[in-house]
Amino acid sequence: MTLNGAKCELCAGPLEDGHGHVVDTADRRLLCACYACTLLFAAPGAARGRFKVVPKRYAEIPAPLFSEWQWEALGIPIGLAFFFQSATAQRVIAFYPGPAGATESLLSLEAWQELREREPLLASMVPDVEAVLVYRPKDGEPRSYIVPIDVCYELTGLVRTTWEGIHGGDEVHSRIDAFFARIGEQCCSPF
Repeated sequence: MTLNGAKCELCAGPLEDGHGHVVDTADRRLLCACYACTLLFAAPGAARGRFKVVPKRYAEIPAPLFSEWQWEALGIPIGLAFFFQSATAQRVIAFYPGPAGATESLLSLEAWQELREREPLLASMVPDVEAVLVYRPKDGEPRSYIVPIDVCYELTGLVRTTWEGIHGGDEVHSRIDAFFARIGEQCCSPF
């Protein structure tokens, strides 16, 4: 079904419900893309790597990715962050969502190589379009997933639009829990 008036951000063609996304790696922008454009940019090296199609893979990382002290050393003030390899910056970049949107962590992430060696799923991530999403709830076990990068920005929008007060409020925490329940279900579903 065609979305009412929505257009592909690459060719201006109509967008279907459930359309795909393409990352503009030069500007670090997420673009809504029609089926034809996602096919066009799906080939490795298409557009000299500037535009990359966001894949649909979801995978749970079975063991906790960060110890308590490693997480504290990152200096991320909440128990929620996503990490992705930027081909342009040639490093791993960390973001955490908050009431103002996604905030980039400017901390050094040298430990990433050690994590890649310990957790094979990290080594399989596609730069720019897949991310590790980490959730460390106050009253629960830490969880980590490999997800499409657009999922991370969806979570950022959810946090931004529902956050209230200093600690976020009950609604944002309830919606975050529901969001991660859905991620867990995606990990169990065949693609």
